[in-house]
Amino acid sequence: MQRTLDRTRSNAAGGLELEVFDTYTGVARGVATLSGGETFLASLSLALGLVDVVQSYAGGIHLETIFVDEGFGTLDPESLDFAIRALIDLQKSGQLVGIISHVPELKERIDARLEVQPTDRGSVAGFKLS
Repeated sequence: MQRTLDRTRSNAAGGLELEVFDTYTGVARGVATLSGGETFLASLSLALGLVDVVQSYAGGIHLETIFVDEGFGTLDPESLDFAIRALIDLQKSGQLVGIISHVPELKERIDARLEVQPTDRGSVAGFKLS
């Protein structure tokens, strides 16, 4: 992922212009061309990279927690496995990783989880360990 200074549309709203380098085609392309799964993986990569940047610029600040809210449902099986392995590696390095998702495979792969179940009287939450 890289920032581009080339604004192809002069009337476009201001903001951070980003593009990704597509290793399959060997060409950089705008983030608007990404699929849902590609967007999720790019967003996750950007968030993890920002953690490193904040920690390196802020000296004593150590960010120990990351929450990922949804997005896993947009991934194909191979990309889902890649994302899960990356988050498990983060957890093994000492980070607290919170995942909010409805994807059933995550239940099978995450050892410790807080499950929320709807009932006729509201929701019930409980910790589950595999």
